[in-house]
Amino acid sequence: MAAYRGSLLARHGRAGGVTGLHAGPSRRRAQAAGPIASGQRAGNSPAGELGVAPWVAVVGLEIHAQISSSSKLFSGSQVHFAAPPNSLVSFFDASLPGTLPVLNRRCVEAAVMTGLALNCSINKKSLFDRKHYFYADLPAGYQITQQRLPVAVNGSLSYSFCVGGKKNQMVTRTVRIKQIQLEQDSGKSLHDDTRSQTLIDLNRAGVGLMEVVMEPDMSSGEEAAAAVRELQLILQTLGSSQAIMAEGQLRVDANVSVHHPGEAYGVRTEVKNINSIRFLARAIDYEIQRQIKELGNGGTIMNETRAFDDKLGCTISMRDKEGKQDYRFMPEPNLPPLILYDTKSLPANVNHRQVVNIDWIRERLPDMPSVRREKLVEQYGILPEHSFTLLNEEGLVKFFENVVRQTQMNPKKVIGWILNEMLHRLNQHSLTIKESPVSSLFLADLLNLLERGTISSSAAKQVLEELWNGEGKTPLQIVKEKKLERIQDQQELEQICQAVMEEHQEEVMEIKKGNRKVLNKLIGLVQRTTGGRADPVVVKQILEKRLS
Repeated sequence: MAAYRGSLLARHGRAGGVTGLHAGPSRRRAQAAGPIASGQRAGNSPAGELGVAPWVAVVGLEIHAQISSSSKLFSGSQVHFAAPPNSLVSFFDASLPGTLPVLNRRCVEAAVMTGLALNCSINKKSLFDRKHYFYADLPAGYQITQQRLPVAVNGSLSYSFCVGGKKNQMVTRTVRIKQIQLEQDSGKSLHDDTRSQTLIDLNRAGVGLMEVVMEPDMSSGEEAAAAVRELQLILQTLGSSQAIMAEGQLRVDANVSVHHPGEAYGVRTEVKNINSIRFLARAIDYEIQRQIKELGNGGTIMNETRAFDDKLGCTISMRDKEGKQDYRFMPEPNLPPLILYDTKSLPANVNHRQVVNIDWIRERLPDMPSVRREKLVEQYGILPEHSFTLLNEEGLVKFFENVVRQTQMNPKKVIGWILNEMLHRLNQHSLTIKESPVSSLFLADLLNLLERGTISSSAAKQVLEELWNGEGKTPLQIVKEKKLERIQDQQELEQICQAVMEEHQEEVMEIKKGNRKVLNKLIGLVQRTTGGRADPVVVKQILEKRLS
């Protein structure tokens, strides 16, 4: 069985690790023949105008998730984003002779946890391999990965997305997970154009990664983005990865090809290292259309690696892959097979700190995002598409539940205020819910005033605007200062309604002739006169009585 270690390895007196990019699956064709489970989307094809069947896009993904661990996969070096260059490099990370790898137990547990959450079969025996290639940020000249026998295989991930951007038309599909493997990250190359130099930072070298290989079951950027977002939520729920794309903790390679229905898959291109869900959708959709246009014009698609330029909004050729690179895979001689156990196979009198129990991990899995959405819909009666929005925005579920707990308003109405008013303002100012100037307590107080009839809906929006400006006043204080309370005096309302009717005799005559739609205009005029402080229901009753 492989040697395990805790998070920090000061006791070993030696470091272990190697750098590297992703392993074997990233070089295999991710578009092997097989059914397209997620459905097919045809592109706009010039050939289609000539009666030829439309193009079908095929998309497979390879996703590298940085494991949440305080130390690297095979060494005791700490993991910390934005640390000074080369400040977190052990002897093993730098590939000094004589250093040996010591496997990080936490990384193994994270991979098993992720595999279980993605419905994978966990291999009780998995192997480590060396993948050889030469690059400046890979000091050893090889990367330790799991090319032959990975830790988890044959899983699935269900995801949902809006058809054509319509939030009330959600489609749920499933992508097959081919495998999840443990491997090391590479160092980072920093290009200094002014000095014509490339500088190497090995802080990231040897950091533990999980490579999740998705089968080519998707057909658009929108689908791929939804699948990656769902995976991101699962990783964050598990705590196996923080999956912050802006920090490079979740990087996506997209394999894209197009073909006519019934024909063999076309030549695929690989768009590398996409670090934004929005850019992922744009990159894939661009690449699909680029290939369709190229083939429609009689050209050919090169088997190549491309990069996405987010400023230009297009993919750019990096290098061709026509000549297959020989990575000279070989078993890692310094690591024995990784042996995992379940409750049945666990040896008696074993030191539990030295083994990983699959069943123990399975029993402690938290609710997955899909289950949390179902609970939100069932508990609060909100729409399924609203549950997706709540979970997709970090911290929004907690904010929503805090407001619901502190207000008498129906949760269905609360969700409307949070999504239409709060989230709209947050997006306008590029803020997260945690950075919101309006707390859940103040929003709940505001909604209570609205629910009790103290203020109108339009007045509530004025109060929210004042709260957003952050002067520290409570909703009630703002209502009193701005004199936004609803007019409760029936006689005063009747006088205002009468005055409006006298000033708009033409509308009155229209209503008396039977055009009841004009009544809404009079109600609006009364609301304008009162600054939104009149109850529209009461105003309607008064007007109808006077017009009868």
